[in-house]
Amino acid sequence: MAYDSISLIPDPLLCRGETIINRLFSIAPMMDWSDHHCRFFWRLLTRQALLYTEMVTAGALIHGDRQRFLHFNPEEHPVALQVGGAVPADLARCARWARDWGYDEINLNCGCPSDRVQSGLFGACLMARPQLVADCVAAMVDACDIPVTVKHRIGIDDMETYEELVAFVEPVAAAGCEVFIVHARKAWLQGLSPKQNREIPPLNYPWVYRLKRDFPHLTIVMNGGIQTLEACQAHLAQVDGVMMGREAYQNPWMLSEVDSQLYGIEKPAGSRDDVMAGLLPYVERQLARGVHLNHMTRHILGLYQGVPGARKFRRHLSENAYKKGAGIEVLEGAFSLVKTQQRSARGIEPAR
Repeated sequence: MAYDSISLIPDPLLCRGETIINRLFSIAPMMDWSDHHCRFFWRLLTRQALLYTEMVTAGALIHGDRQRFLHFNPEEHPVALQVGGAVPADLARCARWARDWGYDEINLNCGCPSDRVQSGLFGACLMARPQLVADCVAAMVDACDIPVTVKHRIGIDDMETYEELVAFVEPVAAAGCEVFIVHARKAWLQGLSPKQNREIPPLNYPWVYRLKRDFPHLTIVMNGGIQTLEACQAHLAQVDGVMMGREAYQNPWMLSEVDSQLYGIEKPAGSRDDVMAGLLPYVERQLARGVHLNHMTRHILGLYQGVPGARKFRRHLSENAYKKGAGIEVLEGAFSLVKTQQRSARGIEPAR
């Protein structure tokens, strides 16, 4: 079946510099998750949230398939590129590419605690080298005219005091960074896995609140452990923005309330079925380009969470979307299972 180009999204602002970034709510960069298919799906749920790419290293952009790493759908605006690196000249090149490619922001990762990232001298370990981060930021700011932001932890390893957090922020801000996205946990670089570093170190929201009070001229965005829009609203009384991660991925329908609850504007999708109506033509176009179906459907498994038919929807996609030659009929079949289950739950006889 050929679908019309149904879209729940207004015409995107395609020209660099025209997109207005409102940082009230953003969705975190998540490795292996926040790719461009996922971001297109999220944009059907919220027009306002700032979206982030997966982290890509400066080395990958310089030496790898730049087209693949930098591609995004124009509907994704506002969208930010997150990079990892520690060589100012290399990061300056990345900043120029981000600008030329049309990204609305470039973000430097100073928060990832994985061993692989540490071995490349970037991620959370950079918090021990604030002047190097400042040099990187200064080079990026000089190279582009889009915002250069930093995502970081409240500390690493034996950094125990708020003053050490300030000692990181001050030189980086002086170098031209005006936006700090703060994961309100320390990172233990030895002894904890990346997953454990997202869960075990205790959250310390008061330090992030204090950072905003002490640096009122900076934009401070809270990240870490945020699971509800009510929690977002509570944080927004103290900081400029909130960033949600895995909860947004695992329970995506929550995002449909972001625009109305946080921005006070109309929701882009009235129902989950509206989202499917916007997604089906996109999937069909991508299939025609040779994209495997499961590369797209893996991101939407949680769309019907909590409603009749959700389990059948997930199971149908999980069991069939990965198969060679899987086409739009697999997604249509999953959708049909949900609709049948919902009619059954309402006591409506299936059509004959």
